[in-house]
Amino acid sequence: MATYTAQQLNGAGTPTEELTGLKRFSLTNPSNGSAYFTVEQVRRSDGKYGNNPTNALGSYGTFVGIDVNTLITSSYISSVVVPPGNSSYTFTPTATVADKSSMLRATGGITLQIS
Repeated sequence: MATYTAQQLNGAGTPTEELTGLKRFSLTNPSNGSAYFTVEQVRRSDGKYGNNPTNALGSYGTFVGIDVNTLITSSYISSVVVPPGNSSYTFTPTATVADKSSMLRATGGITLQIS
């Protein structure tokens, strides 16, 4: 289980841990408005994703406090609108997401726990 602070998630973000099997992303948004949480695969030196693993492919579910209709995904990135308070969702990657191969980013002072 890993915990990420708002400072780690802000701006450029922080690298993710290895993700394998079902993972719960528990988010806390302390602001009065909605904020955003994004997981983006690290790009190649030329700024493109091609020939990299497809870290965002998998199953998303068990949305608690998050409108599933705000989830946006591609092969390389996923993003969701996070309302004020506590919320969560689950993600099961199609293949293991290697340590430090994706970045975790958030706005609005969001904190994150992955379990």
